[in-house]
Amino acid sequence: MAKFERRSWAEPFKIKTVEPLTMTSREQRERYIKEAGYNTFLLRSRDVYIDLLTDSGTNAMSDNQWAGMMLGDEAYAGSENFYHLEKMVQEYYGYKYLVPTHQGRGAENLISHILIKPGMYVPGNMYFTTTRLHQELAGGTFVDVIIDEAHDAENTHPFKGNVDLNKFESLIKKVGADKIAYITIGATVNMAGGQPISMENMKAVHELASKNKIKVVMDATRAMENAFFIKKREKGYEKKSIQDILKELCSYSDAATMSGKKDLLVNIGGFLALNDFEVFEEARNMVVVYEGLHTYGGLAGRDMEAMARGIEEACHLDHLQARIGQVEYVGNRLLELGIPIVKPIGGHAIFLDAKQFYPHLEQTKFPAQTLAAELYLDSGIRAMERGIVSAGRNKETGDHYYPKLELVRLTFPRRVYTQAHCDVTVESVYEVFQNREKVKGLKMIYEPKYLRFFQARFEPL
Repeated sequence: MAKFERRSWAEPFKIKTVEPLTMTSREQRERYIKEAGYNTFLLRSRDVYIDLLTDSGTNAMSDNQWAGMMLGDEAYAGSENFYHLEKMVQEYYGYKYLVPTHQGRGAENLISHILIKPGMYVPGNMYFTTTRLHQELAGGTFVDVIIDEAHDAENTHPFKGNVDLNKFESLIKKVGADKIAYITIGATVNMAGGQPISMENMKAVHELASKNKIKVVMDATRAMENAFFIKKREKGYEKKSIQDILKELCSYSDAATMSGKKDLLVNIGGFLALNDFEVFEEARNMVVVYEGLHTYGGLAGRDMEAMARGIEEACHLDHLQARIGQVEYVGNRLLELGIPIVKPIGGHAIFLDAKQFYPHLEQTKFPAQTLAAELYLDSGIRAMERGIVSAGRNKETGDHYYPKLELVRLTFPRRVYTQAHCDVTVESVYEVFQNREKVKGLKMIYEPKYLRFFQARFEPL
């Protein structure tokens, strides 16, 4: 009788509807990437084979979510779907008040306008692009207080999303607590490689912030994945449910911005969740200006219903094991082939280390942007740059920010691709790695004012 070292796992769903993919030739891809200015964001989706650009809004919804879409209450005010969503947020995340928004950056805009006054500081466990921009547009200055290990792709610290409490306390002493708008906590930390924060650290951050009357605002976009890592890696949480871990994690914050397009398995939607009634009252007032009435926030009723149902589905352990397991599978195969990636393997994506991939390219030759373009040229796979282009420019000096991490993100949409797609991806990355010495980098020929990584254009050196 055959013996197996490890039993195989399979996705906890079956396929009901399929979407045909476009197969392209190398010659076609050379034309498409040139037309897109060597920026994968500017490619047309019809010209992409396997789309690993983002897990934001690219998820496959369940039959239960699609059924809920038919129950959309499209009333302008007081939609039933809003009250269902509110109930689910209170039950699973534990916050008292809810303000729906069209997506996560709508929530970031609201909380930044309300809590930040010009000249204030906003510490956080590594920047995120839209979060930092909203903070800067409101007159704030972001300060990175993440642990040093997070900036080292090779370091295997299990919770690289942790805040360095000494850095946080030093900032308080330097500028004064009244000059700190709030501390923002990403769970997980996207730009560090999808790395989680521990419950112990989250609790300590909350204690230090509360002691100094500073609010804690969580970016809860992938908090369920963070809860999964706590269950797997942190002592005392092995037997706790994802829902219980999630609720405890959120209890150490005063508010949360949320892009439902990630964890919650929908294609559009987000919210701002709060415990402070005065802040909620201001947000409920402002959302009418920027998004829509406070009971729809720029969303159709059917979108809110899909998100409400997605909360319950996304908290299932079998879903998270399969979702994170798929990413882990790709990461382990790449490591076996000697491909440099961020370690440990994160929750939503594999992050290729472009500095190690192309050690002969200076950062000003945009190695991560180059790698993303080369990957598309090889196979039609679309990935995302997360390096010097995403980091942008210092608003005071005008020079590039030079992040220690120069990464390409292979981001896996939830419930979309099969293991065969994963194998194709691994083989393509390996092929590009084998030809790495021939690559000469890119130069930027067009740069937009804000969030340049979305629309910048390049040409080969």
